[in-house]
Amino acid sequence: MIGMIDPLEYDPLTESAGAQKPSAPAHAAYLKDLNEEQGVAVEALDGPVLVLAGAGTGKTRVLTTRLAHLLHQNRARSYQVLAVTFTNKAAREMQLRLGGLIGKAVDGLWLGTFHALGVRILRRHAELVGLKSNFTILDTDDQIRLLKQILAAENIDDKRWPARVLISVIQRWKDKGLTPGKVSSGDVGELANGRAKEIYAQYQERLQTLNATDFGDLLLHCLTLFTSHADVLADYQKRFRYILVDEYQDTNVAQYLWLRLLAQGHKNICCVGDDDQSIYGWRGAEVGNILKFEKDFPGARVIRLERNYRSTPHILGAASGLIANNESRLGKTLWTEENQGEKITVHGLWDGEEEARLIADEVETLHRKKNSLNEIAILVRAGFQTREFEERFITLGVPYRVIGGPRFYEREEIRDALAYLRIIHMQDDDLAFERIVNKPSRGIGKTTIQAIHALARHLEVPLYIASAKLVESDELKPASRNSLGRFIENIDRWRGLAETVAHFELAETVLDEAGYTVFWQNSKKPEAPGKLENLKELITALQEYDTLAGFLEHVSLVMENTENSEEDMVNLMTLHSAKGLEFESVFLPGWEEGLFPHQRSLDESGLAGLEEERRLAYVGLTRAKKRVTITFVANRRIHNLWQSAIPSRFVSELPDEHVEMKSEGGLYGNDTGLAGAGWKHQEPSSGGPGWQRFQNRGPGMPLIDVDTGTIHGGAEQFLRGDRCFHQKFGMGVVNEIDGDHLTIDFDKAGTKKVVAAFVEKP
Repeated sequence: MIGMIDPLEYDPLTESAGAQKPSAPAHAAYLKDLNEEQGVAVEALDGPVLVLAGAGTGKTRVLTTRLAHLLHQNRARSYQVLAVTFTNKAAREMQLRLGGLIGKAVDGLWLGTFHALGVRILRRHAELVGLKSNFTILDTDDQIRLLKQILAAENIDDKRWPARVLISVIQRWKDKGLTPGKVSSGDVGELANGRAKEIYAQYQERLQTLNATDFGDLLLHCLTLFTSHADVLADYQKRFRYILVDEYQDTNVAQYLWLRLLAQGHKNICCVGDDDQSIYGWRGAEVGNILKFEKDFPGARVIRLERNYRSTPHILGAASGLIANNESRLGKTLWTEENQGEKITVHGLWDGEEEARLIADEVETLHRKKNSLNEIAILVRAGFQTREFEERFITLGVPYRVIGGPRFYEREEIRDALAYLRIIHMQDDDLAFERIVNKPSRGIGKTTIQAIHALARHLEVPLYIASAKLVESDELKPASRNSLGRFIENIDRWRGLAETVAHFELAETVLDEAGYTVFWQNSKKPEAPGKLENLKELITALQEYDTLAGFLEHVSLVMENTENSEEDMVNLMTLHSAKGLEFESVFLPGWEEGLFPHQRSLDESGLAGLEEERRLAYVGLTRAKKRVTITFVANRRIHNLWQSAIPSRFVSELPDEHVEMKSEGGLYGNDTGLAGAGWKHQEPSSGGPGWQRFQNRGPGMPLIDVDTGTIHGGAEQFLRGDRCFHQKFGMGVVNEIDGDHLTIDFDKAGTKKVVAAFVEKP
């Protein structure tokens, strides 16, 4: 969250509206460079406004300029504007741009992510939802550990109902604004033996006991606060004269309800978004929120930004033609004044290796023509697709980065170090205490920890207090008692040091005195040096914050990766990660049925899933400024199994006038391109290295049908008398071979006739 001044400390909520009327000039310099539609969106200050901003149309500029215009026109003071972004990075960029437009830094602005703003509200009103103002925000690892404890206490099999799965379900409920009491039996089903609702309730009770929340609670508790305390809601409704929301198409139900409640006061809400770029349904985003904006806010004005400043007409034409196949959209047509540029190239290839070779060769060609590698991106539908590109780039010596992967604060050593800091900051943090009480090993075993837990439950006190009491008794063995006693003494001493030394110096001292730094220095694990470097980086990060509390809250809220943008490297990432980015050249591999659109999306969500996949394709196309290359293959090896594939339906939906089609000789019946609306899938003819690899995949190597997932072939690898294994019936001996079927005498299941494809040699 941005802004150093908290206006709630000094400004009365009842300030008269008369003092807020505009007195500044009607037009300012920052309005001159806007196009007509952008200008309308900026100056339409009153009432509900939906800015339907297509890709590359300058929506961030519009949102920031609108905010500057509000302040410049004295429509509201900084602390009376609520500006919501989806990432901390976007919030920081908006703050910087705003300062440039206004000519000075703006303090007191309620600008940040949903989570950051939710924390800000909850810190003030924590007691009204059963928390203390210094509550802890748990990360995913701590959430899972807490839920595992509950499952164990309730004798629910964690292997059958993994805590990670159940926590995801609970988070989905929270994203929908559902407290345990609002979860229906239909939502529960067989989850956790039909007890998922009960587990959810216990989980919330345990969080309250720990004085903790998870990310979902940051808005869920706000909703409870607003609906249970009308006076609190009325105060915030009165305060926020103007509300601005970025990426409205990505809001989930809880975020939507939170915004609607706050907007009912002045009804001056401006939402900026693009329904064609709603691609996060899998994590709770509801495209319906933006589609029903006019219904939610009667009299709302809809302003379309359609002039694109990023891509060529061919790219925009292809993207528009593709997305027009979606039924659930508000509709807009992007245009540009740029030259026509290159047509989109679509390549049909034999296999993934050939695909990687082609794209790597084109990357090298672009680089030789003085194109920056930073301006080249390969956008894949699934993470596994990056492997072949990585191997190819390593072979060629082409530098690359994979965007995504483990985040800094999710690494084991960082979590351990943070747990030490958390227990110093707040002794009630049981999860932090439990994580580091014997890490590194100090002779405090499971028996001792069980005794601590038992006493804590009995006395209803934190684990730290229970430990201090146990140290003073004879309950523990002398060795364990002494080790635990030294640990408690250290925590007390570190807590005292926190009042006299800088927090980053404290962190360094704690890690040294706790033996954690030495632990990794003495470790023989190959990753140990890297972990030590990460711990050093943590100390550096601490120096960027004024207080330990501020840093810990930052860690809880900020979950973004950073990349070294100074190095010239090809970018590899998933299509989801590419949202909001732009590149000169974009490669889109793997446009095959079952992979893109992804079969799981189709199976789980039907037409809605297909439309979201198509929006994802639209996002991929519109990341490009100058050129796009799409590839698909006839055969792809996934998890060491070959899949035969046909081109994605999205290929045939691309308008012919914007596309140049190519394929390997004989692959799909012609060498020049598609005939009509789609390519007929034909048996590939011989020739080419890809075909040879396909033919040489090895006897009995199964080939997966992408449509059904059924494994074909394999009977030829068996002879009568062979030992074999069937996943359902277990071990057995082949008795008869009849085409694709085998009659097998199973050791335990008796004689069965089974499809050969489901049998393997042990």
